[in-house]
Amino acid sequence: MSIQANQTTIYIGLNDGVTGVQRFDSTKYISTLKYICRSYKIGFSFQEMSGGYFHEDGRYTEENALMLRLINVPEQTIIEIAKDICMFFNQDSVMVTTSPTSVVYISDKT
Repeated sequence: MSIQANQTTIYIGLNDGVTGVQRFDSTKYISTLKYICRSYKIGFSFQEMSGGYFHEDGRYTEENALMLRLINVPEQTIIEIAKDICMFFNQDSVMVTTSPTSVVYISDKT
């Protein structure tokens, strides 16, 4: 039987918000992301990725990024996590998407 839930994804660029370059190795950012999620006592998964985007002034940037996936976390907690990520990663913003999803837990014992 499936459970209806919300799936939230937070996209986190690793380039510094001021200098525009990645200041630390990706493993340091991953460690920080894990710390943030553990401090909120939530389950999570993440993926390393790279991507590109256009700034409002037309400049194009490519950067390494992390994609944080959360299932059924309250909206207010998502906002707090996103703000913490912005602070710790020195980002102007992060992109957050939320969509409905079905969750099924399968075990070999059932």
